[in-house]
Amino acid sequence: MKAFDNGSAVSLYGDDISFDQYRGKVILIVNTASECRYTPQYEGLEELYVAYKDAGLEILGFPCNQFGVQEPGESGQIAKFCEENYGVSFQMFDKVDVRGKRAHPLFKWLVAEAGNEPFDLDLPEAKSLTDFLAKTYPKLLEGDDVKCNFFFCSSV
Repeated sequence: MKAFDNGSAVSLYGDDISFDQYRGKVILIVNTASECRYTPQYEGLEELYVAYKDAGLEILGFPCNQFGVQEPGESGQIAKFCEENYGVSFQMFDKVDVRGKRAHPLFKWLVAEAGNEPFDLDLPEAKSLTDFLAKTYPKLLEGDDVKCNFFFCSSV
């Protein structure tokens, strides 16, 4: 993965985490937010991680505040929220932008490599989200950029 070559990100605890340590593993990258209506997905992500981490699964969470100010907290607040409410033990990183000119290089690479297909409108959650975004934030539906927290719909 070219994006992982010499790439890194800062953890919620201020540590620089090299992406090199994830080579050869299955990686699920999620942009997250503590005040998103999809925040309870942390629970399922944690269950998935616990079930498959010994088989090589890594989940990398990247809080983002670009969608309706749904991640207003600072690193310590985010870490405490994730741990106390959902028992998150997978790697969480400091807040990043996931779209636009200031997007973290990892998300720029993901979008450039795989694009961001429209949501699968056969899923009720996707239909509801698309309707909401169309009414409230129509610009988010334009282009290939990430559309919303917890909803990067792509495969690499």
